[in-house]
Amino acid sequence: MKIHELILVAFVFLIVVGTAVMTWRRKRKPRTLNQAYFQQKWQETQSLCGKQEMWPLAVINADTLVDEALKKRKYKGKTMGERLMAAQHEIKENDQAWFAHKLRNKLVHEEVKKLKKKDVMDALLGFRAVLKDLGAL
Repeated sequence: MKIHELILVAFVFLIVVGTAVMTWRRKRKPRTLNQAYFQQKWQETQSLCGKQEMWPLAVINADTLVDEALKKRKYKGKTMGERLMAAQHEIKENDQAWFAHKLRNKLVHEEVKKLKKKDVMDALLGFRAVLKDLGAL
């Protein structure tokens, strides 16, 4: 092989390796999330708990915030439930997380006449635990 052929092979090799590294870096999960942003959004969500008529909105907003954290951590799935399943290995209180998400789904898709304070508090504690496990809080 001549020197210019070696240079060409080395150049092509570097392009292939560089592309592979860039693809890997793009697909990996970020190590940290913007905690200040999530803390502010969490405080806004908690402030809704002062009035009973706002409890459903607090649960829905908390669910949305967890879904946003899952997306930013690049968990795959078409729905929040699928992303939650993909993150199971990272979530310590998985049952709490699912209780919270199911309560949100019930609020959105069914008519809930009376919401229990204990259910709202358990759901918010579940969402908070997930956010902590994901590094958002």
